[in-house]
Amino acid sequence: WAADAPYDAILCAAVAPTVPPALTDQLAPGGRLVLPVGPEGGPQRLVALTKAGDGQLARRDLGEVAFVPLVGTHGFGLPDDLGEMDI
Repeated sequence: WAADAPYDAILCAAVAPTVPPALTDQLAPGGRLVLPVGPEGGPQRLVALTKAGDGQLARRDLGEVAFVPLVGTHGFGLPDDLGEMDI
């Protein structure tokens, strides 16, 4: 929902391999992003990022977690059974 950005807070409930710039770019100054980061099925960390007024991100580790994988461009790709779905 980039058209409605910037956001004060974004919560992602699926693990991403890395922090997606597409999400951090949508944060307002002072905004927070909370999401799990790590390999699919492997050790994952819940992280909270806060965007400063100059665009820098401060990262805080909130501990180990286990989440379902994020799929699509900024995740782990698309499962074969989704075919040509518009996600």
